[in-house]
Amino acid sequence: MRIRILGCSGGIGGRHLRTTSMLLDHDILIDAGTGVGDLSIAELVQIDHVFITHTHLDHIACLPFIVDTVGDMRNRPLTVHGTEEVLEILKSHVFNWAIWPDFSEIPTLEKPFLRFEKIQVDTPVQFGERRITAIKVNHTVPAVGYLLDSGRASLVFSGDTTICPELWQHVNAVQNLRYLIIECAFSNREHALATVSKHLCPSMLAEELTQLQREVELFITHLKPGQIELTMLEIEDSIGEFRPRMLQNNQVFEL
Repeated sequence: MRIRILGCSGGIGGRHLRTTSMLLDHDILIDAGTGVGDLSIAELVQIDHVFITHTHLDHIACLPFIVDTVGDMRNRPLTVHGTEEVLEILKSHVFNWAIWPDFSEIPTLEKPFLRFEKIQVDTPVQFGERRITAIKVNHTVPAVGYLLDSGRASLVFSGDTTICPELWQHVNAVQNLRYLIIECAFSNREHALATVSKHLCPSMLAEELTQLQREVELFITHLKPGQIELTMLEIEDSIGEFRPRMLQNNQVFEL
């Protein structure tokens, strides 16, 4: 399994800032933030599945454009996977004809460009040897993280979350865990904002990591533009023993 980071920023503001998305091999996306916009038409056509963590715009911004751009170039629908709550939000507030056409009905109900597939938390979805499992996290809207397992090694992506004991129970149970990608959206000076928006700041992340019982390579995602350097300095000060690294666009993980 090859995982390429398309976007990992908490905002926009330059060629190097793309919001959350990662490409598994050539055919699966985890989230569909603005990083998807850097893919070529040929690459977009190959995407068969999109797994959504939650429905905030920085994680779904490019989803409507994917199906609109390459729907007529494909011989089967693009499948969007999410929990029941996530799919209901997408149907009600995005693919509702008012914001965007409902591509699950066009060009016909029998042969649509888009289909929705409900997933259950803790229940793996299998693609050959690849397994993708939704993990419950704690955010302002219904949200999950994902465990990506090649059979040889695993990566956990937290998505957007705040304090969440359940996340660490899952992380600690993964026997072949190699990488942990976790958000830290704000610096410590924005602790109150992190709390109300259900994100993490370095002091909160440090407290959360006291529950980690596995050796992992730790990567930080979702840093807010304008606070990146400060937040990473605070992270180094508070959890330096974990050797945290900032996630980068176009970084590749091999599992």
